[in-house]
Amino acid sequence: MATQTLLLAFCNCPDEATAQDIAYWLVEARLASCVNILPSVQSVYRWQGKLETDAEHTLLIKTDSNNLTLIKAELPKRHPYELPELIAVCIDDGSPAYLRWLEQGLAKN
Repeated sequence: MATQTLLLAFCNCPDEATAQDIAYWLVEARLASCVNILPSVQSVYRWQGKLETDAEHTLLIKTDSNNLTLIKAELPKRHPYELPELIAVCIDDGSPAYLRWLEQGLAKN
């Protein structure tokens, strides 16, 4: 069985309640080992040709490449945005014990 790549995925939410709902879903479903909710980030972006700015909550999602596929499929159904942000970067290094803990918290698909 091939080992999946550990990832840190980012997702912004419009409010704390949405951020908490998504974070709890991810951890309860074992799609993420841990989700940090960063409150009150300011996002500046262009949407449909117009410059926008919003206060959002950022999720830092610790997952793996296999579970990210499932998250990509389900997140649009659970997120209020028309186009929810979901981007991920590889976790190339870290404390070996912490990385083992992350792996143990994930669903084996």
